[in-house]
Amino acid sequence: MPNEDEALEPRLLAAAQADLPLTERPFAALGEEFGVREDQLLEALREWLRAGLVRRYGALVSHRKLGYDCNAMVVWQVPPERVAEVGRLFAADPEVTHCYERAPAPGLPYNLYTMIHSQTEDGCRLKAENLARVSGIAGYEMLVSTREFKKESPHYAALRSRDAMKSEA
Repeated sequence: MPNEDEALEPRLLAAAQADLPLTERPFAALGEEFGVREDQLLEALREWLRAGLVRRYGALVSHRKLGYDCNAMVVWQVPPERVAEVGRLFAADPEVTHCYERAPAPGLPYNLYTMIHSQTEDGCRLKAENLARVSGIAGYEMLVSTREFKKESPHYAALRSRDAMKSEA
């Protein structure tokens, strides 16, 4: 017969994979739906992150459903000594949802990548132009999304305990 922790883990996992409800306390609502307490769910998520069983836990936003019909990746050629400064500037903009540094690929000089969302392509273009102006970075290209593929959060059949992972090593 499974112990209490073994019986609890599948419910915690199911709750962690469910969509967050739009409430003041989404983890309490999820816990209620799956028969776990809010503190149990939050502690399980923290432990799975600490143990490396889950790399990150975040929201998946459907921008088009929110009225943002244009998405553009803007790739920037930023001097290495300014990447942190420019990255912070770009990341602080509410229309920039992703901002990250990458090593330039062969033949491509770009090392900072941003995702911009707007209601129109012109809106994305104006935002990129404004970011270029305020940052002083002239080397960039804007790549507009032409098609959106299905977005789905990851689902895991089961989490393995840290002890089980150690014994497999």
